[in-house]
Amino acid sequence: MMIRRCNLLSHVWLVLILLPFTLWAKTKEFHLTIENHVFTPSELKVPANEKVKLIIYNKDKVAEEFDSFDLNREKVLFPGKKTTIFIGPLQEGIYEYFGEYNPNTARGIILVEVNHAD
Repeated sequence: MMIRRCNLLSHVWLVLILLPFTLWAKTKEFHLTIENHVFTPSELKVPANEKVKLIIYNKDKVAEEFDSFDLNREKVLFPGKKTTIFIGPLQEGIYEYFGEYNPNTARGIILVEVNHAD
Protein backbone atom coordinates (compact mmCIF):
# COMPACT_ATOMS: atom_id res chain seq x y z
CA MET A 1 0.00 0.00 0.00
CA MET A 2 2.83 2.40 0.89
CA ILE A 3 4.61 1.71 -2.41
CA ARG A 4 1.41 2.41 -4.33
CA ARG A 5 0.99 5.80 -2.59
CA CYS A 6 4.59 6.77 -3.30
CA ASN A 7 4.18 5.77 -6.92
CA LEU A 8 0.98 7.82 -7.18
CA LEU A 9 2.62 10.83 -5.52
CA SER A 10 5.57 10.66 -7.91
CA HIS A 11 3.16 10.69 -10.87
CA VAL A 12 1.25 13.66 -9.41
CA TRP A 13 4.47 15.63 -8.93
CA LEU A 14 5.57 14.83 -12.46
CA VAL A 15 2.29 16.15 -13.88
CA LEU A 16 2.47 19.30 -11.74
CA ILE A 17 6.02 19.98 -12.91
CA LEU A 18 5.46 19.31 -16.62
CA LEU A 19 2.01 20.89 -17.03
CA PRO A 20 3.23 24.53 -17.08
CA PHE A 21 5.81 23.66 -19.74
CA THR A 22 3.16 21.98 -21.87
CA LEU A 23 0.85 24.99 -21.62
CA TRP A 24 3.69 27.41 -22.33
CA ALA A 25 4.86 25.44 -25.36
CA LYS A 26 1.42 25.67 -26.97
CA THR A 27 1.42 29.50 -27.06
CA LYS A 28 1.79 30.57 -30.68
CA GLU A 29 4.17 33.43 -31.49
CA PHE A 30 3.58 36.23 -33.98
CA HIS A 31 6.07 38.93 -34.96
CA LEU A 32 5.79 42.62 -35.74
CA THR A 33 8.54 45.07 -36.61
CA ILE A 34 8.50 48.82 -36.41
CA GLU A 35 10.99 50.56 -38.68
CA ASN A 36 10.88 54.13 -40.00
CA HIS A 37 7.79 54.58 -37.80
CA VAL A 38 5.83 51.91 -39.73
CA PHE A 39 4.61 48.56 -38.38
CA THR A 40 5.29 45.54 -40.61
CA PRO A 41 3.19 43.62 -41.39
CA SER A 42 0.39 46.14 -41.15
CA GLU A 43 -2.12 43.25 -41.03
CA LEU A 44 -1.36 40.34 -38.75
CA LYS A 45 -3.59 37.24 -38.70
CA VAL A 46 -3.95 35.32 -35.43
CA PRO A 47 -6.24 32.46 -34.40
CA ALA A 48 -9.46 33.12 -32.51
CA ASN A 49 -10.01 31.86 -28.97
CA GLU A 50 -6.29 31.36 -28.24
CA LYS A 51 -3.82 33.31 -26.16
CA VAL A 52 -0.93 34.36 -28.41
CA LYS A 53 2.50 35.87 -27.88
CA LEU A 54 3.15 39.04 -29.88
CA ILE A 55 6.86 39.86 -30.26
CA ILE A 56 7.57 43.38 -31.49
CA TYR A 57 10.99 44.47 -32.72
CA ASN A 58 11.74 48.20 -32.68
CA LYS A 59 14.37 48.85 -35.35
CA ASP A 60 14.03 52.63 -35.01
CA LYS A 61 16.52 54.76 -33.09
CA VAL A 62 13.75 56.23 -30.96
CA ALA A 63 11.13 54.76 -28.67
CA GLU A 64 7.56 54.12 -29.76
CA GLU A 65 4.51 53.12 -27.76
CA PHE A 66 2.36 50.25 -28.95
CA ASP A 67 -1.18 51.32 -28.16
CA SER A 68 -4.50 49.56 -28.75
CA PHE A 69 -7.82 50.50 -27.27
CA ASP A 70 -9.36 47.41 -28.91
CA LEU A 71 -6.85 45.07 -27.22
CA ASN A 72 -6.59 47.11 -24.02
CA ARG A 73 -2.79 47.14 -24.35
CA GLU A 74 -0.16 49.84 -24.05
CA LYS A 75 3.58 49.15 -24.04
CA VAL A 76 6.69 51.24 -24.64
CA LEU A 77 8.90 49.82 -27.40
CA PHE A 78 12.49 50.79 -26.66
CA PRO A 79 14.82 51.49 -29.62
CA GLY A 80 16.79 48.50 -30.85
CA LYS A 81 14.95 46.12 -28.50
CA LYS A 82 12.24 43.49 -28.72
CA THR A 83 9.15 43.51 -26.54
CA THR A 84 6.66 40.76 -25.78
CA ILE A 85 2.94 41.30 -25.33
CA PHE A 86 0.43 38.53 -24.67
CA ILE A 87 -3.02 38.99 -26.18
CA GLY A 88 -6.16 36.93 -26.20
CA PRO A 89 -7.99 34.75 -26.23
CA LEU A 90 -9.87 36.97 -28.66
CA GLN A 91 -13.11 36.61 -30.54
CA GLU A 92 -13.15 36.77 -34.32
CA GLY A 93 -12.78 40.33 -35.57
CA ILE A 94 -10.48 43.22 -36.38
CA TYR A 95 -8.43 44.86 -33.63
CA GLU A 96 -6.62 48.12 -34.39
CA TYR A 97 -3.30 49.22 -32.94
CA PHE A 98 -1.05 52.24 -33.48
CA GLY A 99 2.15 53.91 -32.36
CA GLU A 100 1.24 56.68 -29.96
CA TYR A 101 4.22 58.85 -30.94
CA ASN A 102 3.63 58.44 -34.70
CA PRO A 103 -0.09 57.64 -35.05
CA ASN A 104 -0.32 58.68 -38.72
CA THR A 105 2.30 56.19 -39.95
CA ALA A 106 2.61 53.54 -37.23
CA ARG A 107 -0.75 51.80 -37.67
CA GLY A 108 -1.98 48.27 -38.14
CA ILE A 109 -4.65 45.70 -37.48
CA ILE A 110 -4.76 42.28 -35.94
CA LEU A 111 -7.20 40.10 -37.85
CA VAL A 112 -8.51 37.36 -35.59
CA GLU A 113 -9.88 34.40 -37.54
CA VAL A 114 -11.26 30.98 -36.73
CA ASN A 115 -8.92 28.37 -38.17
CA HIS A 116 -11.11 26.07 -40.23
CA ALA A 117 -8.26 23.64 -40.94
CA ASP A 118 -8.37 22.14 -37.41
